[in-house]
Amino acid sequence: MSVERTLVLLPLTVLRMQGIHFKRLINRKPPCKTNRINRILPIHLLMLGQFMEALDKIKIISEDPYSYASNLKQATGKPVVGNFCSYTPEELIYAAGGVPFRLFGTKEDISLADAHLQAYCCSLVRGGLEDALKGNLSFLSGTVFPHTCDSIQRLSDIWRLNAGFPFHIDVVLPVKLDTQSARTYMIDVLNAFKSDLETALNVSITDKKLLQSINLYNRLRRILGEIYEMRSIDPDCISAADLYHVIKASMIMDRDELLELLLSLRDDLKKNLKEKTLNTNKRIILSGGICNHPDIYTALEDSGAEVIWDDLCTGTRYFEGEIEQGGDPIEAVADRYLTRMVCPAKHLTVTARGENLVRLVKDRNASGVIFMFLKFCDPHSFDYPYLKQFLDDAGVPNILLEVEEQLPSDAQLKTRFETFVDMID
Repeated sequence: MSVERTLVLLPLTVLRMQGIHFKRLINRKPPCKTNRINRILPIHLLMLGQFMEALDKIKIISEDPYSYASNLKQATGKPVVGNFCSYTPEELIYAAGGVPFRLFGTKEDISLADAHLQAYCCSLVRGGLEDALKGNLSFLSGTVFPHTCDSIQRLSDIWRLNAGFPFHIDVVLPVKLDTQSARTYMIDVLNAFKSDLETALNVSITDKKLLQSINLYNRLRRILGEIYEMRSIDPDCISAADLYHVIKASMIMDRDELLELLLSLRDDLKKNLKEKTLNTNKRIILSGGICNHPDIYTALEDSGAEVIWDDLCTGTRYFEGEIEQGGDPIEAVADRYLTRMVCPAKHLTVTARGENLVRLVKDRNASGVIFMFLKFCDPHSFDYPYLKQFLDDAGVPNILLEVEEQLPSDAQLKTRFETFVDMID
């Protein structure tokens, strides 16, 4: 691991625990060998001038999230709480003093998980279990499972019996979200989750802590939305692959540290934003569930297309919709999860997702849509025919790309993407 990477994977909290604030180091002369910070960092790392830009730090953390989480837990003692879904009530985890940590599957070959899961389960489920069984997730204090698809529900049972983490909480949210009874049930589930977290982490989640958490998450979601808006206006201000790293880091980092980096990144992007873009690539929307492949964005750009917006669980569905403040905090959190755009595992109205996708194409002046699903993802596969029909009826070009943890070859991707771009007027 490079020294620069080592620097970034040490959380800012480590420096603060030594009585040193990160920003104060920027223009500081290199300290003498007896300075307290030398117990953490080699002296030559402190001579990097501006250290590393916010985006560089974010990318390194995104590329090695397990090292970051392990260092964070060791340095701060904060419990790291794993999850697989954007319906995880992160606001309550943060209010309990925890760090919500999104799991994206594994980069390693899958072997141990095959003893528990069929080969036709998606790579996210099999890969997540593989990492747990191999001990790659030993930094986790526990795991939260909102019930979504059948595979995740079965994974929850297998995880509980075999992964061996200190706590395990199922959060059985309603599926149909457009009724008053659904709201009542959602509030009851969140209150039960609050109680389970308090027991698991031996803390008290007060209204004050929850309101502070809501305020922080509103700020984070607002900034992520601003960064997305800037890329939609001028795709050259930040690449789609870099934006992927921003979103991924937002799901795994200590949220207080994340806020500092996002504020810095947003301000940097604003300085160079063009009111009218010079980018002439075709404007594309990516729709699906989880995307853990930054190479897809690069391949699209090489083929003459730009992902200027998305409809992904690891994208806009993660951060869209702020939480109302002023009333009961649990009810406010429930309302946000009830009203944000649904994934295929939830139901709002029969046409909600199709109408939303067509609206996004029009609002973002997009030229086409690429559906990207994990292979064997039944919920997204079930929704695909009707979503495609909505786009076809609106005259929006679209294609389907099914992926696993290993992408097709660069040549295959380039051929498919170039063919699609040529189809677009």
